[in-house]
Amino acid sequence: MYIHLSNDDNLAEELAEKYGYRPYMIKRYLILFGKEETVEFLEANEKMLIPSLRCNTLRISEEDFVNLFTKKGFVLEKIEKLSGISYGYRVFKTPFPLGATNEYLLGFYFLQSEASMIPVQVLDPKPGEIILDLAAAPGGKTTQIAQFMENTGIIVAIDINRRRIKSLRSNLSRCGVYNALTIRMDGCQISDLGLKVDKVLLDAPCTGEGLIPRDPKRKTSRELKDILYLSELQKELMTAAIRCLKPGGQLVYSTCAIAPEENEFVIDHALKNEHIHVKKMDFNRGSPAFTDVIFDETLHPSIKEARRFYPHKDGTEGFFICKLQKDS
Repeated sequence: MYIHLSNDDNLAEELAEKYGYRPYMIKRYLILFGKEETVEFLEANEKMLIPSLRCNTLRISEEDFVNLFTKKGFVLEKIEKLSGISYGYRVFKTPFPLGATNEYLLGFYFLQSEASMIPVQVLDPKPGEIILDLAAAPGGKTTQIAQFMENTGIIVAIDINRRRIKSLRSNLSRCGVYNALTIRMDGCQISDLGLKVDKVLLDAPCTGEGLIPRDPKRKTSRELKDILYLSELQKELMTAAIRCLKPGGQLVYSTCAIAPEENEFVIDHALKNEHIHVKKMDFNRGSPAFTDVIFDETLHPSIKEARRFYPHKDGTEGFFICKLQKDS
């Protein structure tokens, strides 16, 4: 979808002042969504999202988990009923802070947003596979991968940040994951190791515009130059990840970003420069990704199979997910 704006600078300034955003962000939303949907999106960003968690079946069965927490006074709703996500629960009532229970410290569950559970669900790791988790810290998706793999096979978990990789290792230990190898290094250099893996999860570093319902500071914490910088980094990480895939191997790319430069443009760059193609996801939620002319860029039509998630449409944080397969 491309909407030409002739003279909407005043509207952008008004909305930016009303909702507390940088004006450039509102101008971009108006181009992407149009006036009415932009207001719906901004209003939804003002509302708290329902918290969610993932039961960790490496530590406790789902049945025991639900029985235990129901007795403690928690009110849970299984997400699978709504979207097919395994092990996920929305939390409608909690008598204690979710991050301050003995069960949390024992690794019975991981605090994880609903949208962030989807990439691993789409990746569908299998027991015995070799999986690369690029930019893995703090480990929510890494522990979810291990859960799908039933602690078999190998997960190679990469992160460049010294502090964050400590959190990754701590969470792997807390959740009882023992099939993961953690390496602190620049993910852009991962192909130098000569790895050949079955699947890759690239939950890429991003501006995090989609997290505004959880972190309002993100309304003003980034500038356009940050989007452009991260887009180039994401393309480098994507290239490195693809080169680690076996022929026929699959890659799931995700961000919590809104900007097309961090999402569709990254996929389009990969399609033009690597031997890879978009795979249709067996998942019917979310909105199709942008494929028409966006910010003067014409995108590959197959990118429509990628999915975008929004607070005003899906009740989740802003999220982007695309599944790719390396040519055989």
